[in-house]
Amino acid sequence: MLTSLWRHREQHVFLSSEWARAWAKRLWSFPAVLSCEVRTLNLRRRGAHIGLDVFLSPANIAGTLSKFSVGDESFVGRVMIQVHDQVTIGRRVCINDGATILSASHRVDDPAWSSFSKPVIIEDYVWIAVGAMVLPGVRIGRGAVIGAGAVVTRDIPPFAVATGNPARVKEGRRIRSLDYSPVTSLASYRAWRGIEARASESVNALAAEMDS
Repeated sequence: MLTSLWRHREQHVFLSSEWARAWAKRLWSFPAVLSCEVRTLNLRRRGAHIGLDVFLSPANIAGTLSKFSVGDESFVGRVMIQVHDQVTIGRRVCINDGATILSASHRVDDPAWSSFSKPVIIEDYVWIAVGAMVLPGVRIGRGAVIGAGAVVTRDIPPFAVATGNPARVKEGRRIRSLDYSPVTSLASYRAWRGIEARASESVNALAAEMDS
């Protein structure tokens, strides 16, 4: 992400007030961006497949990381992800703080309490809200929304909104013409991209309004 932010940074006249404000914000945001870059490199070194412009918060991501992938421009908050089977996160996905993704568990019908693993697939533009849990073998379709605290035990159709424990699909669906990147709402991104980022936020806000 750091390379991309530098390459596409908003340019200002040297030593102008806009230049000074922009660089003050960039210096303030630099530790967060650098930490994200270090986390991304560490995961890649351990076999994970991390796309471009992914923002990774400090998170507990453990297991066989060669089975873990995140698509371009996705945001992963302070979450727990256990990678015992394939865990695939698509493009422009937003996973908020406190979420848990499990790809393995134990059989409740087995006297020996044997374990099993199943893949988890999270398609593009999915939004997983604060504190939600995704269990092994689940596929969440493109553009679906998982409500705060929901426990997903079965597949969720594309563009559906699911809430509760166990998660159930509510009436109504999310708008289908999704075209946004969750990383554009981050202060560290806005500090570097400036006007372009604000324009993206306006598009996001309009989409959210249409969605409500």
